[in-house]
Amino acid sequence: MVSKKLLDLLNEAVARELQVSIQYMWQHILWAGVEGFAVKDELRSIAITEMKHAEEIAERLAYLGGKPTTKPKPIFVGKTLKEMIKQDIKDEEGAIRLYKQIIKTAQNEEDVTTARIFRKILEDEENHHDTFTSLMEK
Repeated sequence: MVSKKLLDLLNEAVARELQVSIQYMWQHILWAGVEGFAVKDELRSIAITEMKHAEEIAERLAYLGGKPTTKPKPIFVGKTLKEMIKQDIKDEEGAIRLYKQIIKTAQNEEDVTTARIFRKILEDEENHHDTFTSLMEK
């Protein structure tokens, strides 16, 4: 039997993935100028990956008996490129912390499937973090 704690963590992950998939897609659409042109496609790609994560996590949550949220965490688009990227870095750092916690909780509950799913998603989030921190460099 899966704990309420793990179900709650998975729902937090769904809300987070919904948030960043919308956030990154709007940033992709709204970025302008030479810098925006250079990174728009990457942002779009990351946004789509994040939506796939939301789907995979929601499916797992439903399988475990939980009800996936439809409400994203607060979305931040930003007014400048620098503002956007700074927030995106923070959001990815939050995801990395959360997903490590989910992996640990799942392992403690002997839920190897959830742990495996989140190890793969964690790898993607670390790559997104690397992309955003690289974008902050000039």
